[in-house]
Parts: sequence; structure tokens; C-alpha cells
Amino acid sequence: MLNLSREQKTIEQLAEKIIVALDVDNEEDAYMLANRLSPPITFFKIGLKLFVSCGPRVINGLKKIGVRIFLDLKFHDIPNTVASTAKVAVEHGVDMFNIHLSGGREMALRTVETAKNISLKLGVPCPLILGVTVLTSFNQKMLQEMTGSPRELEEHVFYLAHMARETGLDGIIASPLEAAAIRREIGNDFVIVTPGVRPAWAASGDQQRIMTPSRALEKGASYLVIGRPIIEHPSPREATEKILAEMGRK
Repeated sequence: MLNLSREQKTIEQLAEKIIVALDVDNEEDAYMLANRLSPPITFFKIGLKLFVSCGPRVINGLKKIGVRIFLDLKFHDIPNTVASTAKVAVEHGVDMFNIHLSGGREMALRTVETAKNISLKLGVPCPLILGVTVLTSFNQKMLQEMTGSPRELEEHVFYLAHMARETGLDGIIASPLEAAAIRREIGNDFVIVTPGVRPAWAASGDQQRIMTPSRALEKGASYLVIGRPIIEHPSPREATEKILAEMGRK
């Protein structure tokens, strides 16, 4: 059995918390990044840009590398459409996917039921199904303008988090700024994936509600989605090592 030093174990444990966003527009760059960063990174996100550019074949290509896939397409449609799309996601072998909770309870319930049924039929683990609460690019003013919700932003996130729990989802996508309060409200057996994570040395970009990786984990995040600070760095591997070192110092 391989004996890992305490430092190596710590790096691996921290790396398991990171999901690298492959926000590129071609398969070659996606595969190059996955190969360069794995190990220690084992979880990668396919978002709209990459999926629209390459289609589902990029899922299969990344799976061949041996990494886990978060399909971040934020499904939002009538319940039947989202449920049938979830079936296809399960068939492609993704490890995690998400839906917009603003699509309502029936959409969430049907998605969970369909994903579990097809996973059982195929004899494969059901992917983690997460609900998107409020995008991290939103602030209070934008939330009210876009949704008309009378709730304060944090209150609206809590409302949607409870909906996720009640409809059987495994967790939510939420800003790290709300993670600690959600953890207190919902409990420890609930997955919280936080985008809007930026190491101390990186620019914030278009994100409004951000936090460093170490602070996000302290606040209760289960996984951290990190994209631009890694993939736009001249050396993505070096950027990853810097982030892990920063996390390890806390």
C-alpha cells in the first residue's frame, strides 16, 4: 500500500474540494487542462460554453481521462423537459448536475425521481443533483429587478435552499457568503457548492459575492468551483499549486 506523507494527504484532501471550471471552447484545451491538473485535481466542470462548442462527446472524453464531471447547464424548463434531460445526463455518466430552483418544486421533484429511477435501472450511482439559488453575479438590486422577489437576497437563498432539501435534491449552488448560514439552517448532510471563489492574489472579475478558498471552506462549503484564476493563468498547474498552498496555510 502506498504510504503518503501527512503533507501529501493534506494536499489531496484539499484538492478533492476543488472543481475546476473548464470554461474553454474546444475539446483539446479541455483535455489538456484535465491532464495537466489531474492529479491532484479530480473534479472538473463542463459549462455552457464548452458544452455548446463540443456537445456531449466532451463528457465521454473527460471520463476516459478518469476524472469526475460536474455538468453545469442549470436546467430550467417545464418539469417534463428537465426530467427527460436529467435522464440523458445520468446516461452520460456525469457525477453532478444542476437545475435552477426558480423552475419550481414540481420540476425539482420530477428531476430527482427520474434521475434515481434511471440510475437504478442502469445500476449506476445517481449523480449529485444540486439546485441553483441566486447567481453569484447578482446583488440585492439585481435580484429584485430580475425576479421581482420582495425578499432580501440572503432570505431568498434560504427559501430556495429549503425548497431543495424538501424536494430531495442533494444540495445547492450558493455564494460562499451565504454558506455558513445555510449550513446552520439545513445541516451538515447537505452539499454546498460555491462559485465566486477567488484566491487572495486573483481579480474578482464579474463576481459580486466572492470569498477566498480557505474562508469558503471555513464557512461550510463542500466544493469550490474555481475557473479563471486557474485556466487563464500562464501556468494552470502553478496556479493550482498556489491555491492549494494558500488553502493549506489556514
